[in-house]
Amino acid sequence: MSYASHTPATPLFWPMDWALPAGVKAVCTTRVGGVSQAPFDGFNLGDHVQDDVHAVAHNRALLQAQLGGARPLFLSQVHGVDVVQLNAATLDGTKADACITSESRVACTIMVADCLPLLFTDDSGQVVAAAHAGWRGLAAGVVEHTVHAMCEQAGVAPAQVRVWLGPCIGPDAFEVGDDVRVAFSAHGDASAAERYFKPHPTHAQKWLADLAGLARWRLQAMGVSSVAGNDSTAEWCTVAQRSRLFSFRRDGVTGRFAVCIWRN
Repeated sequence: MSYASHTPATPLFWPMDWALPAGVKAVCTTRVGGVSQAPFDGFNLGDHVQDDVHAVAHNRALLQAQLGGARPLFLSQVHGVDVVQLNAATLDGTKADACITSESRVACTIMVADCLPLLFTDDSGQVVAAAHAGWRGLAAGVVEHTVHAMCEQAGVAPAQVRVWLGPCIGPDAFEVGDDVRVAFSAHGDASAAERYFKPHPTHAQKWLADLAGLARWRLQAMGVSSVAGNDSTAEWCTVAQRSRLFSFRRDGVTGRFAVCIWRN
């Protein structure tokens, strides 16, 4: 297939009701649009999922065309807590699970297909950041690392940080073992963590976890009060939103959607 001559479906973005400071922009893609073929159809941005490399490159070019001159910078995400500083010279494939920048037209970008993507900025829009939070990264502190980096670089307190939570696997679909519940219960207020786990209705020794809820709890514990986006309802669940979002837990072989935030 010649992607140069193919007219792709226009990418569709997830509605983002988030109060951003002047000069800061953000988007969340969906699976709708693009040129990828099944099972990656259509707007797959992941180059590590065995999709056609030319299709992925074409989709990434389509995304960049929508960002008003900003460049989306794609990380190699490893479920860790490292926060990398981005600039115009940073290469795609840099290994990290969070990124931060104060440079204009460099878009902090995170890819997901069930994990929780988070976007950050400060009240005056001096700095932007993004983070990838599966349960391992979230339990290990990727959110805290990113907030600390935001506060240090922008010279603000957590109360001046704004966060948006994107779509992720929801609390009626995220089946986990007791090891996951223990990992969060060991952090701070164990009784508070327990609120985000409920016994699985049919699988003994399994739990249903609220990933977005756990992130909100960890953010609030740091003093971040401005948290928008994913409220743990089915509308935000990657597994439930089959036509709009990729889900690895649902489909196994699938694409990746992305969130981006940048300064103009």
